[in-house]
Amino acid sequence: MSDSRIDRRTLLKNAMIGLVAIPAASLVREAAAADAAPHLAETDTLAVSLGYVNDAKKVDATKVPQYKAGSHCANCMQLQGKDGDEWRPCALFPGKLVHADGWCKVWVAKPAAK
Repeated sequence: MSDSRIDRRTLLKNAMIGLVAIPAASLVREAAAADAAPHLAETDTLAVSLGYVNDAKKVDATKVPQYKAGSHCANCMQLQGKDGDEWRPCALFPGKLVHADGWCKVWVAKPAAK
């Protein structure tokens, strides 16, 4: 009968690798989920209630007094994700992606970069 034992150093090293792998796997899963999220349709119930459009240039400022020229999702603080991506997650529409050129009534300017 062989008496094979794992030394403490090997056990701790493997445990640390496992602890690092868990959050890393979670980040990969979240990134994949963001890529797989559907685009927000302008006909979506929440989108309609917030006046969301995929193209801010289509907003009629005479009908929507909240609209300010030059405002769009890409310069709104609610938009998340990587700068430059055409479709990105928004804090207001969980599980859906909004267009960077879009706009809604809850638009809030991003703080100025310092």
